[in-house]
This record gives sequence, structure tokens and C-alpha cells, in this order.
Amino acid sequence: MVDLTFFLRRLRDRNRVGGTLQAYGFAGVLACGACALALAGLLPIAMRALPDRLPAGLSSALAMQFQVSATCLIVASLILTGPLQLHLVRFAADRLAEGRGELVLPGLRATGLAVTVLAGLFGVACLLWAFPQQSAPYRALMLAGFVLMCHVWIAVAFLAGMKQYGTIACAFLAGVAGASVAALALRGFGVEGLLGSFAIGALVLLAGTTMQIHRHHRSRRLLSFTVFARRHRYPSLIAIGLLYPLGLWVDKLQFWYHAGTGQAVIGPLHASAIYDIPVFLAHLAVVPALAVFLLRIERDFVAHYDAFVDAVRGGGSLQRIEEARNAMVRAVRLGLYEIVKALAIAALLLFALGRPLLALFGMTQLYLPLLHVDMVAAGLQVVLLATLSLYFYLDRRREVLLLGAALLALNAGLTHLTLTLGPAWYGYGFAFAVLIVVAIALVLLDRRLERLEYETYMLQ
Repeated sequence: MVDLTFFLRRLRDRNRVGGTLQAYGFAGVLACGACALALAGLLPIAMRALPDRLPAGLSSALAMQFQVSATCLIVASLILTGPLQLHLVRFAADRLAEGRGELVLPGLRATGLAVTVLAGLFGVACLLWAFPQQSAPYRALMLAGFVLMCHVWIAVAFLAGMKQYGTIACAFLAGVAGASVAALALRGFGVEGLLGSFAIGALVLLAGTTMQIHRHHRSRRLLSFTVFARRHRYPSLIAIGLLYPLGLWVDKLQFWYHAGTGQAVIGPLHASAIYDIPVFLAHLAVVPALAVFLLRIERDFVAHYDAFVDAVRGGGSLQRIEEARNAMVRAVRLGLYEIVKALAIAALLLFALGRPLLALFGMTQLYLPLLHVDMVAAGLQVVLLATLSLYFYLDRRREVLLLGAALLALNAGLTHLTLTLGPAWYGYGFAFAVLIVVAIALVLLDRRLERLEYETYMLQ
């Protein structure tokens, strides 16, 4: 992430206050992730269905049907394309490192063709089987939105791997703006009109990302299926791309379809108001902590990591290598310390503002304990995301794979247990699952950093 490092440093160095705020703001947008940005973009679109009412009206049937439908499209497309995202980025990075950049764009197109076929077949099968009572326009727009979002995730993952972060942020802003304007014109057509505006926003987003990709990468070949060749496969990355999103969403799925917590909204799609809103507020509260750690990684850890790699490749002395490794460890510890401070501040603010925030969404104070638990779980998730990013820097894919599998198994099992125990335990399943995985991840990371010199030289 060298390009991002320089970009954040330029923002921070413009002036003492404004540049720092811009750097943290940009880091916060990136730290949210594409999925969080897409989910947040649903709110202004849904509001177009409620011209005369503000947040208190978000529980209306029309807005709820649209939000649940669009969230389903986002989550399903993210999980379906997850196995291909990391694989494609690694393929592109390897080809560029080999000086064979002409294979990158054809490989991306081949991946897009595969995604179109898979998403189209899966989407048609689901719509025919699961939505027989919905209108034909609704089903057609759901299929179009699903295919478009699958392509969006592939394009966004590719741009993120190529360090085109500014393009991603601008494309999402353009997509949300386009969808919001379209929602004003189409709100008279009910949920179909809102889904149409969502599809238009996805199309704008896809167009923006695709044009930027073709601007920076050119090739005379149209398609190249070498991206799927055996020698270019990365089974661990494919598995990580599937397990990790499932691990993060499996508790939400259980709450959606549990008899005591979920409710049918449209067709087979369910929602859980008692769980979804506290989770959303908790994740919104930890965005500053995400920005703090992302900025700390890009400013300190990457510099020390590059120094360590340069010392190893350049034949540096053992003392120089150890100093670089010790600096990396200090950067990790300082980053974790700062993220804990940011999370503590966010938790205090959320605890203080919990009642009015819940009231804004029409929820009683009985949900305050769940909001507090979700805040702790979201904070632990930030620590987990930060730790996994360090593992990827160190190219420890096996550990990331094991942690992703553990998160999925623990989250599914503990959430099921808490649903059985009753409302007093809601939220604890995800919180304890993330806590256990974070503890394992930190212990393994400490051991890896301690043995870094040995593994660098002896296990190559």
C-alpha cells in the first residue's frame, strides 16, 4: 500500500489541522469498506420513499421492503464473488510483477464473464423458486441488481488491489448520488421504482470503476482464461474469500430467520429489527477507530515493514534486520493501543447517546444492553480486521484461513446457543466468537513476529 501511504502523508502534511482531518476522513471512508459504503447508501434512497417523514418513518412497509431487498442483493453478491476477489487481485499483482501486464485486463474480463454466468444462473434459479408471488418487474430488477453488484465487487476489489482508492470513493459517491436522484423520479412506482434506482446507482458505480480500469490497463487480447489455470490458482485465497464474509454475516442470517427474532418482509426475505438497528449503530460508532488504525498502519508499520524487507533483500546486517523487526512490533503495539483508545471514546459516546439514538429508530430502552454488547463486538471486529491486514502483509494466508474458519464456526454455534437461551443473551454469540478469534490471532501474530527472522531465512 505504498501509494496510499504517500497519499495519506500528503494530506496530513498540507497543514497541521486541516490536512490531518482530511487524512483521517479519507482513512475512515476506506476503512468502512465497500460493503459498508453500499449499505450506508441505501438510507438516502429509502428516504425518497418517505417525502413527508424523517427517520421515524423508516419502519414503513415500502422502505423496509426496499432496504431488505437491496441488503440481500449486496450480501449475496458479496458472498458469491468473495472467492474470486482475492484470487483476481493476486493474479493481477503476480502478472504485473512478472512484466506481463498485458494479461491483466483479459484476465479481468474472463473473470467478469464467469461472474455473469454464475450470477445469472444463481439469480434466475432463486427468483423462480423463491419469489413466485412477486411481480415480474420486481424479479427482473432483483436479477439485474444482483448481476450488477457482483460485477461491482470484482471491479472494486481489483481497484483496491491496484491502489486506486480515490476512484473507489468517487465512484461510490457518484453511484449513491445517481441512485438518490433516480429514486426521486421513480418513487411513484413503489418498491420496484426504488429497486430500479438501486440498479441505476449500481450501473453508475460499475461504469465509473470500469472506465478507470480500462484507462490504466490496456491489452490487444479480449479474454484470457489463464486466470483460472491450475498454476495460477490460490486455494487459500479462494477459501478465505468465502469463509470470512460468511463468518461476519452468519449471526445476522440466524437472527433474520429465527422465529423469535425475525419477520418476513417480502417473499422469502426476512429482517430482524431488534438486532439489525443496534448492529448498524455499533458499526457506525467504530468508524473513527478504523480510521485511526488504518492511518497508523500506513504511516508507521508499512515504513518499518519496507525497511525490514530492504534489509533482508539487500544483505543487511543481523542488527539492522532485528532493529527493523523490533520497529514493526512497536508499530503494531502502538496501533493496537491507539485503536483501543479510539474504541473507548466511541463506546462512551454511544453509551451516552444510546437512548436518543434508539428512540430515533422507534426502539425502546430495553434494547440498550444489546446495543452495548454490539458495540463491544464491533470494536473487537475492528481489532480482528487490523490483525488480519497484518497477516496479509506478512503473507500468512494459512493463519487467515484458519481464523476465518474459526470465526464462521464459532459465530454460527454461539449465536445459535444465545438464541436458545433467550433475549438476555442476544448479541453475546457474535461478541464471544470475535473475542476468541481475536485472542488466537494476537497470540499467533506475536509468535510470527518473534520468529520473523528465522522464518524469513530458514523456511524459504
